[in-house]
Amino acid sequence: MSHGARVIRTGVSSSGPPPATAASSSAGSDVELVDGGYFRSCAGMLKVAQMISLLIAFISVNSSSWTDYSAYSFFQIVTMCDLVMILFFYIMHIFRVYRKLTCVSWPLAEFLHYLIGTILLLIGSIVAAARSYNITGLVAGATFGFLATILCIISMWSSYKVSCITQSTKEKDYVISPSPPEVSPQIDSRKLPTSFKPFGNQGFGNPVASQCSLQMV
Repeated sequence: MSHGARVIRTGVSSSGPPPATAASSSAGSDVELVDGGYFRSCAGMLKVAQMISLLIAFISVNSSSWTDYSAYSFFQIVTMCDLVMILFFYIMHIFRVYRKLTCVSWPLAEFLHYLIGTILLLIGSIVAAARSYNITGLVAGATFGFLATILCIISMWSSYKVSCITQSTKEKDYVISPSPPEVSPQIDSRKLPTSFKPFGNQGFGNPVASQCSLQMV
């Protein structure tokens, strides 16, 4: 009596749904697009404090009666431009835009923005304080302008480091021994030099190559 072969299938077919690990990895890659740690970092909190200070300075000056139109127009333009640029770089760090747009040197761009913006903000705050004439709104605007300037300086000091690397090329001292010249009878052969050393380290130092780089801490 013959018995047919029985085939027992175990497991799942290849056309079934993908495993859960692939879904979790894709979800993890989507989560990594947003840098949640930047909210709690020192640079992120400094940017938030700068934006709040600039916004208060702008509102204080805008809601007061101006004593000098050109001075406070300049102050408002500087505060709003700095606020927009700081917000732009804040969003860039939160969503990690710098990883996608690698053609731009983002540390250098942000450093130049902070440098130029801080100088203009300091000038605008000084002018606003000098033309305030003890008006409460104008004094408050100038005060928060100085506060935003200090916060920008702290942000530059804590986030960036300009380092100059000096490289010196070492040269070996060498002695050149010329072939003995033909001495005429009128010249005393004892006064002729037998060897001489070129001026390599006498008056001329080793050539130095300097290279400067901007690094984000």
